[in-house]
Amino acid sequence: MPKSSAHTACEPAPYGEYFVTVDTLRLHVQDYGIAGKPPILCVHGGAANAHWYDFAAQGLHPDYHVRALDLRGHGDSDWDRSAMPDYSYPRHAADIHELSVKLDLRDFVLIGHSMGGMVSIVYAATYPGRAKALIVVDSNLVMTPERIAGFRAVGNRQGRDYASEEDFIANYRVRPGDTTVAAPMLRHIAQRSGRRFDDGRWRHKVDRRVYANRELFDSLAPWDRIAIPSLLMKAANSTRMTPEAIAEVRSRAPQVQTALVADSDHHVTLDNPAGLVQAARKFLAGIG
Repeated sequence: MPKSSAHTACEPAPYGEYFVTVDTLRLHVQDYGIAGKPPILCVHGGAANAHWYDFAAQGLHPDYHVRALDLRGHGDSDWDRSAMPDYSYPRHAADIHELSVKLDLRDFVLIGHSMGGMVSIVYAATYPGRAKALIVVDSNLVMTPERIAGFRAVGNRQGRDYASEEDFIANYRVRPGDTTVAAPMLRHIAQRSGRRFDDGRWRHKVDRRVYANRELFDSLAPWDRIAIPSLLMKAANSTRMTPEAIAEVRSRAPQVQTALVADSDHHVTLDNPAGLVQAARKFLAGIG
């Protein structure tokens, strides 16, 4: 159960929404405003969606034009319906590139949590010139064969379904399960993470095949090609960013800074969005 005593609930930021067609798929974008402010683009983790940034956006959007997208196969974005869907990190990174071109995003800050952090690393290494800074939030910096095997097992297993929306919400859990998110915030995410399918049953919006063809990926090599100011933001109660991996990243990209978000497990955007905002603002103020 959520350790809700660690934090009190905070309010989500208001937003508009629209779709942008990328590689024949419609990608859903949440736009928290404000036009004319320095742009930030937020990328969620695996099986999550853009709403995981609703609370952090509240602390950022007064001074930044914050957007968050649903990656292909997630949230309200289209699924890849091909026989062999491409949900690879390079494909997601290519989507972000095309999206940034269509939205005319320049000198923007890219924030990625968990799997979204890996996607953001690949984007920054592959498509230099548009993003001015990178923030990676509690991502696995080193992937192992065992973890990839675990992803594939999830992707090839049928997910649970529910008779009603309320049943879906009542049974909604974040994975991994350790979290300090307040109960009202968890319900906010649950209400926006499921939908009624054609058979009348309620399921997660995510295409489970996003895990089925996950491949082992060298997550350290891209740092050799990242020159922009970057921040590794570690959750205090998480072991995903090890000291050894952080040291390896900094040996490849000496400009990389680090920050620790207190009172948070892996799901930083929900567990301690105020801590995320504070660390991000401090980093961004330092790079101008």
